[in-house]
Amino acid sequence: MHEYSVVQALLDQVEDLAKENKASKVTKIVTKIGVMSGIEIHLFETAFNSFKEKTICEEAEFIIQIQPVVVRCHECGEENSLEKNHYCCPECESINVEVIDGEEMYLMSLTME
Repeated sequence: MHEYSVVQALLDQVEDLAKENKASKVTKIVTKIGVMSGIEIHLFETAFNSFKEKTICEEAEFIIQIQPVVVRCHECGEENSLEKNHYCCPECESINVEVIDGEEMYLMSLTME
């Protein structure tokens, strides 16, 4: 399960940011996870709740925003979120599209004290 290594990297990043900002506690962590990121949300959440103990994030509220796949059509120029993994433009039905969001995981914000 690569979710464990992703959570460990996230906690390391959060701890580094807290140190840089001289924070003693992190109270809220907001992440954005794309539906095509390969991360299983329930495993990610379970791993976070297990690994946060005895860290600066121990009492942090953990928020996961799910990002759908967003494509840009090279034919009509429209950008659209896809409801299903059918990679064509909902406007003109072209398959000449580029994925511009929904494949990554991001740390969006932290609340620290």
